[in-house]
Amino acid sequence: MTLYGLLSERFPRLCAGEYFDFARHTSIGCGGTAAAWASPRSGEELSSLLAFLEGTCIPYCFLGAGANVLPRDGFFDGVVIRFCGFCSLAAEGALVRVGAGVTGGGLLRFAGEKCLAGAEFLTGIPMTVGGAVAMNAGVKEGHIGELISRVVCASAGRTFCLSQAECAFEEKDSIFLRENIAVIGAELRLKHSFPVEIARRRCYFRTKRRELPKGRSMGCVFVNPEGKSAGAVIEACGLKGMRLGGARVSEEHANFILNDGGSASDVAALISLVKARVEKETGIVLREEVRWLP
Repeated sequence: MTLYGLLSERFPRLCAGEYFDFARHTSIGCGGTAAAWASPRSGEELSSLLAFLEGTCIPYCFLGAGANVLPRDGFFDGVVIRFCGFCSLAAEGALVRVGAGVTGGGLLRFAGEKCLAGAEFLTGIPMTVGGAVAMNAGVKEGHIGELISRVVCASAGRTFCLSQAECAFEEKDSIFLRENIAVIGAELRLKHSFPVEIARRRCYFRTKRRELPKGRSMGCVFVNPEGKSAGAVIEACGLKGMRLGGARVSEEHANFILNDGGSASDVAALISLVKARVEKETGIVLREEVRWLP
């Protein structure tokens, strides 16, 4: 029996399918194929699925918009769990409750309609709310973790909530990545504002993002070292334009690696080369911002 067949037999109402192409569903556009995918519609269904997968030693991974991740080449004999079924949006005053599958654009449109500000720095970032919370997405002007009131989560056999402090947000990191906890929703503390001011702020961040390199990438690859720009450090080491196979360091922004038709192995090898060169020449150990998928 295939893995998809096993899921269908155990969870007849689960939205699931056979085979998942990582190259089609990630912004870097490379990687292999997974045996199956699943998109639960409730926290209970997700927690039951996780309990089953862990109890039967079936590997799995979570995937949001696929924008800040690097899958591996080859076949992943496991399940890709997606969050398309968690798309609720509601506001109570300036508190916004949002499902993990809502896109950044969807969140910002909803907030704008309610005249709620504070999340404009997310403008243009390819994301779902679940992935953004897990990775504490943001820019130098702010990170989503700063807006969190609480997060609704799931793990094997249970659903629960974590406060902002319990999420242990750090620079592009959180408890969700460290302990493989699924984000299924979040409450964001925003603030009332005027539509013209919200539009002005969104325009500012949209304009800034137009300056970023075009092409297939994962966004910024490395977290900025304390007091420094990772891109500037990489550029100072003469690595702009460096190529390995079909992967290259962007000539516009050295913290971007572009896929020009290469493999995930090409991208991974170039990441390793950049880290090694920077450490050798500067003593700085760069930390990846991107998340590696099985």
